[in-house]
Amino acid sequence: MGEQRQPALVLAATPIGDARDAPPRLLEELTGADVVAAEDTRRLRRLCDRLDIRPRGEVLSYHEHNEARRTPELVERVAAGDRVVLVTDAGMPSVSDPGYRLVSALVERGLPVTAVPGPSAVLTALAVSGMPVDRFCFEGFLPRKAGERRRVLAGLAEERRTMVLFEAPHRLAATLEAMAGAFGADRPAAVCRELTKSYEEVRRGPLAELVSWAADGVRGEITVVVAGASGEPPARDVSTVVAAVEARVAQGERLKDACAAEAGAGFSKKDLYEAVLAARR
Repeated sequence: MGEQRQPALVLAATPIGDARDAPPRLLEELTGADVVAAEDTRRLRRLCDRLDIRPRGEVLSYHEHNEARRTPELVERVAAGDRVVLVTDAGMPSVSDPGYRLVSALVERGLPVTAVPGPSAVLTALAVSGMPVDRFCFEGFLPRKAGERRRVLAGLAEERRTMVLFEAPHRLAATLEAMAGAFGADRPAAVCRELTKSYEEVRRGPLAELVSWAADGVRGEITVVVAGASGEPPARDVSTVVAAVEARVAQGERLKDACAAEAGAGFSKKDLYEAVLAARR
C-alpha cells in the first residue's frame, strides 16, 4: 500500500453497468484515499454497497455545477500530500464527464495525476459495433439545437475515421435523422444501448433503418457508432448543403464565399445563397 498512498489525483474508472467489471485497484483506491470526489455521492454509495466496501476518507461531490469552486480545494489537498480519487457516474472521469478542469489545474502546478483504467462506453461500443476499429474519433454529445447539430454533422460528413458519440435517448431519433441527412441514408451505424446491463442491445444497420427503429422511442444509456466516409461522397440534399454553408460561416467565412465553396453537384452559388437565406427566415 506504500505506493498507493503517494499524493496524487487518481482518475478512477467505474463500471458502466455491471459492478462486477470493477477492477481490484478501484476497490483499493476507494478504500485507501484521503478524499473521494464523486460526480454523484449517492451513486458512489450504491456502488460501494455492491462492492461491499467503505471509503475511509472524506467523500465530496464534484460535478458540473460546483467543479469551478471545488477544483482549487482539491488541488490544494493534493499539494498538501493527500491522495484524491475522482469518480464519475460511469466510465472514465473527464471523458464527457467532470475532470478535465481539475487535471489541467494539477498539471499546471506540476502535481501528479494518474489513473485506474477500467470500463469505457466509448471503447466497448466501438468493439461490439462491427465498424472498423483501426482508426476512430470520439465526438462526445452533439449540440442540442437542431441547427447547431446540423452544422457539426456537416463538418463531419467527410470524416474517414469511425465516429463514436453519446446521445440522450429522447434525442436519438432526431440525431439519427440528422446524420442520415449529413452522411447519407445508407451510411452504416450501430446504436449501443445499456451496455453491460441486463437489457443490453446493439442495433446495427444503415442510418435510414435506424431512424425508423428509433422513431417510437428508445430508453437507456446510448452510445452511437458511425462508419467513416468512403472515397465517394454521399449525395447531398439542399438542407445538408445549407448546413455545410452555415458551418463555414460560423467559422468566419463570408456567406457568399461559403456558398461559392459549397456550390456544385446540382447547386449553383445563387440558388444556394437563396436557400440559406430562406432557411434563416
